[in-house]
Amino acid sequence: MTDTVRTSVTDAVAAARPDPQPMAGRTALVTGGSRGLGREIAIALAAAGADVAVASRKKDACVALATELAAATGRRVTAHAAHMGQWDQVDTLLDEVEQELGPVDVLVNNAGIAPTYPSLEKVSEELFDKVFAVNVKGPFRLTALAGARMAQRGGGVVLNISSMGSGRPTAGDLPYTAAKSALNTLTAGFAQEYGPTVRVNTILAGPFATDISRSWDPAVVARMAQDWPSERVGEPAEIVGAALYLCGPGASYTTGALLAVDGGRLAAP
Repeated sequence: MTDTVRTSVTDAVAAARPDPQPMAGRTALVTGGSRGLGREIAIALAAAGADVAVASRKKDACVALATELAAATGRRVTAHAAHMGQWDQVDTLLDEVEQELGPVDVLVNNAGIAPTYPSLEKVSEELFDKVFAVNVKGPFRLTALAGARMAQRGGGVVLNISSMGSGRPTAGDLPYTAAKSALNTLTAGFAQEYGPTVRVNTILAGPFATDISRSWDPAVVARMAQDWPSERVGEPAEIVGAALYLCGPGASYTTGALLAVDGGRLAAP
């Protein structure tokens, strides 16, 4: 153990000034990037200076966002079709992105699915396998490939978007929350495997007002929110600060972490 190195106040103040383009020179791949939280993260990364690859199953939606985002930021933004539950499509996706934009420095595993079902005993094998394929198998394969390349090049960042439900599972979302628990485990494992040069972290996302929230019963959500410290669901843009922190240079000593951005739901009784 060495003594703490103290920087001068002048140097500390200079280091603390916010960088308007903290992601400049980086290339980021965001899965599930055409809508919801993935869309917000993709926009934020491009605004912060990164070139961005937007991937989802719906190529048209990716193209629409990529076109608009490139015009708004001046960054290179590409669109890619890929099903994260298909192993071979994951392999192809990474190769395609690196051919078009160059080596991926930042990977955001955001794609996920949480289909509904009438009861636990009526969960079909097909539904169960599909949930684990998209939420676990795809991120595993993509992180294994991208993380190994990042480590060989000397550095990179992986950000997984998980759920606070992994710590508060219910009967209505059990396959999904079990899959997200597995994603949390992958975070710890990959952080160990590809450290110290590659950082791997996870955001435990709470309820956000994305397109999926249109199916929620407002009265039920309002009653539930009374027990949360925030007393409300989050706006999609409210995930941006945490995502940019974990993907950026300010989190250089943060890896293997699970950061709850959930309005305090995990802290609630």
